[in-house]
Parts: sequence; C-alpha cells; structure tokens
Amino acid sequence: MSNPVLHAFFLGRAFAEVVGEKVEESLTNAVSELGKFDAEQRENLRQFIEEVQVRAERDVTQGNTSTTTTTTDNGSPVDLQETIDDLRAEIARMKAELKNYRNQNA
Repeated sequence: MSNPVLHAFFLGRAFAEVVGEKVEESLTNAVSELGKFDAEQRENLRQFIEEVQVRAERDVTQGNTSTTTTTTDNGSPVDLQETIDDLRAEIARMKAELKNYRNQNA
C-alpha cells in the first residue's frame, strides 16, 4: 500500500468505524442509565404512595379526624398561615441583605 490516497481512505474508514462504535456505546449507556433512573423514581413514588395510603387508613381506623392545632407557650392558638407569611417575609429580607452584601463585596 504505497498509495497515500488509498491509505488515507482506509484510515478514514477505520476512524469512522471507531467513532461510530464509541457513539453507539455512549448512547447505549446513557439510555440504560436513564432507564435505571426512571425505574428508581417510579419505585420511590410507589413506596411514597403506599406509605401515604397506609397512614391514611391508620388514621381512618383510629377515628383520628381532628385537625392538628399549634399553640404558643401561653396556650393560645397560632394562625399557621400568618406564621408562614412571616417566615416568607423574613426569607425575602434575608435574600435582600445577602444580595446587598454580595454587591458590596463584588
């Protein structure tokens, strides 16, 4: 094979075959990992649903239909929505402070 054109052709063909095999292998591995991830997530979801159903059935059999109320130290009930709103406002203030701090030190 002293013909450089013929040599370049076979070199290119071998290169294309190897690249094709590597792409096929990578694609196969990616699809396999995606399948594993999907199966794991479905199993996690199934277990979660099962746990929720078990707890709901347990509460029904125990007749536990009362709602839970939170009280303060002095025994007065707390409005949960008000507490959530206060926490959200505090988080917003902290985010603003953090943004200001980052801008000052940038």
